[in-house]
Amino acid sequence: MLSTLRRVAALASVVVVAAAGAPVAQASGWLDGAVIRRTEYGIPHIVAKDFKGLGYGYGYAFAEDNLCALADAITTVDGDRSRYFGPNADSGNQIGGPISNIDSDVFHRSVIQSGIVERTMSQPAPLGQTAEVKDLVSGYIGGVNAYLAATGAANLPDPTCRAKPWVHPITTTEMDRLLYDGNQFGGVNAFQPQIANARPAGSSPSAADALARTAVDNADLGSNGIAAGSAGTRNGDGLLLANPHFPWLGSNRFYQVQLTIPGVMDVTGASVYGTPIVEIGHTKHLAWTHTVSSAQRFTFYELHLAPGDPTSYLVDGQAVPMGRRSVSVPQADGSQITRTVYTSQYGPVLGTGWTATTALAVKGVNVDNGRSSNEWLRMGMSDSVALLRAAQDKYQALPYVNTMAADSTGAAYYADSSVVPHVTDALAAKCVDSPLGKAVYPAQTILDGSLSACAWGSDPDAIVPGTFGPKEQPSLSRTDFVTNSNDSYWLANPAAPLTGYPVIYGLTGTPRTLRTRLGLETIGQRIAGTDGLGSPGFSVASTQQALFADRNLSAELARDAVVSLCGKESTLTASDGTAVDVSAACGVLAKWDLRADPGSVGAVLWRQFWLGAVRAPDLWLVPFDPKQPATTPNTVNTNSIVLRQALANAVQQMAALHVPVDAPLSAAQHTTVGGPDIAIPGCGNPEGCYNIVSGVGSGALGADGRFSPSIFGSSFMMVAELSPRGPVARTLLSYSESANPASPHHGDQTALFAAKKWVADRFSEGEILSSPSLSIRVLTFTR
Repeated sequence: MLSTLRRVAALASVVVVAAAGAPVAQASGWLDGAVIRRTEYGIPHIVAKDFKGLGYGYGYAFAEDNLCALADAITTVDGDRSRYFGPNADSGNQIGGPISNIDSDVFHRSVIQSGIVERTMSQPAPLGQTAEVKDLVSGYIGGVNAYLAATGAANLPDPTCRAKPWVHPITTTEMDRLLYDGNQFGGVNAFQPQIANARPAGSSPSAADALARTAVDNADLGSNGIAAGSAGTRNGDGLLLANPHFPWLGSNRFYQVQLTIPGVMDVTGASVYGTPIVEIGHTKHLAWTHTVSSAQRFTFYELHLAPGDPTSYLVDGQAVPMGRRSVSVPQADGSQITRTVYTSQYGPVLGTGWTATTALAVKGVNVDNGRSSNEWLRMGMSDSVALLRAAQDKYQALPYVNTMAADSTGAAYYADSSVVPHVTDALAAKCVDSPLGKAVYPAQTILDGSLSACAWGSDPDAIVPGTFGPKEQPSLSRTDFVTNSNDSYWLANPAAPLTGYPVIYGLTGTPRTLRTRLGLETIGQRIAGTDGLGSPGFSVASTQQALFADRNLSAELARDAVVSLCGKESTLTASDGTAVDVSAACGVLAKWDLRADPGSVGAVLWRQFWLGAVRAPDLWLVPFDPKQPATTPNTVNTNSIVLRQALANAVQQMAALHVPVDAPLSAAQHTTVGGPDIAIPGCGNPEGCYNIVSGVGSGALGADGRFSPSIFGSSFMMVAELSPRGPVARTLLSYSESANPASPHHGDQTALFAAKKWVADRFSEGEILSSPSLSIRVLTFTR
């Protein structure tokens, strides 16, 4: 440790910053603080002697890059958005649809009033935070506040929040709220408007039907992950591809960092904004990633209301009054908006579907989860798949994700070790008994709230009641590969399909998405060496090339058949009855390289067409076969009226928008998250692409003749090969390290993403110190 600091001091003029921002004359020996070393693209490598110092350095570095984004997230969990941004403005929620500020505030203030955050986060470890996590969080808060004090709110470099009243030093309570809120992803948080606007007997059963039929859509929220073992790699090592698909705006972005306590922990990777731990990354001999799991994070309970009283419900024949929580939200003018939030023994009551006789409540499985940081920190301290598995079995805390991992012994591992409601198929058969429940099951689970016997069960090895324990979770260990692209656990490896798990984990024997199918085909070709990318087996370079091949599986399956239409008839009928000449369009598609590269001519036309064609109920001639799940359905049906109309519609629409049918993808697909418009590769999930990028809306061309700017998709990408000698890795953060438009690291990696270039991972001390962009800052604080 002392040698590390001496080498740092000898390499550069060291800027030493105290907690209050005052310069310190000299750093001698080791210090109460941290060293921040930034390499290319502003990536910080934090070194400290303990967790508090590590958190301090991380908090300071993150605040330098993204204080405004953190302050905005704190404003959300404090329920203060209406006060500063107006009640009707959009809250900036990038996942699950728009939520107004007032609905967000009512929801979060209701959570605050309930006291659930304090009760959850104050539990003794392992249910609550370990001492290491508490020190890390405490240090992080200190580092953020030290940066704010040193810079001053009026002098912040980011104009987004400079001198804004919603920027203030953060507290432990606020960090607890932020960490707690992150654990509710895909759970109760998904129903903020329905909770904030609940009224007795406020809607019809059809509204409840619509709500329950809307399953949480993991198609885009989610990611690709591949863990290859010794039999699947060129060198016999372990290798991992991380390709999470997450928002490019807001507080659900990733931040790249390395966290080091010599002799204790050395981990690099990505953290969700505001979390002082690495959630996806690698150590010296282990790498792991996550994808959003298909398992459900909540169940509905259908409440049978007491006759004549829409705010009481029956349980085992006894009337139980609903709880009522009056929530007041301050406004900018000093006034308040007050609403009532209704609760049940199961969870919040939803306004949607509340009739005179029934209502729906939602029970989230992570409402008492204060331990997820423990698990991620312990994973970051692991150096093998075995130790990672031990951490997952101990804390059972991952709130919504699958895990894929590989290590230097050549082990590859998959598990859905996430927190899942203990609803067996037998319990569902007994308690999903209403017409509505039967109509929507298994996409959603609506249990009978009138029977106490319909409560969630539990397992002996589960850390908390109401959840499945590790022995009941889908998992698979291999030496060739495991993978997931947001479909269920079933085909983590088609050679060893996983079956027999409760339906609430996801379905088996059902069609897989085109993205899953493309991933399985890509993996098979790479291991066999039939993809034109060199010798058989995964390597760092071939994995990078495979991800950025930007294949479009829908086009590979259907393009030739669609083009053949023009050999029979050059005119097709659009939906409005207009006869449209499609011969030129077919000529463009015939020459298309079937890729989603910026220069690909035909990619724009195909997307405009396919978004309509995919709606055809008779799209495929060969139906899905569960015995051939990776290759069926197939053979597009050129006699489908919907498909034929889709091609005519696409040509007609492009003409109306003055977009040539031979427009390259770069003319229509772009992002603005890193600054001015920049054309980027990739395509949307419906097309069957691996490198996902998408904007808002339908995905079709807009009035300006372009697709909506991409704000979602491939985010933190990492390829890491693990060998006994140490890791070799490449990374890429599609939207760059800083949300500050004035930062030099606001769009530098975005430009790399556009050009399909990667960043060399600087993990070892020698690699860090040899960076031509190395800058060093030493921080101290008083304990």
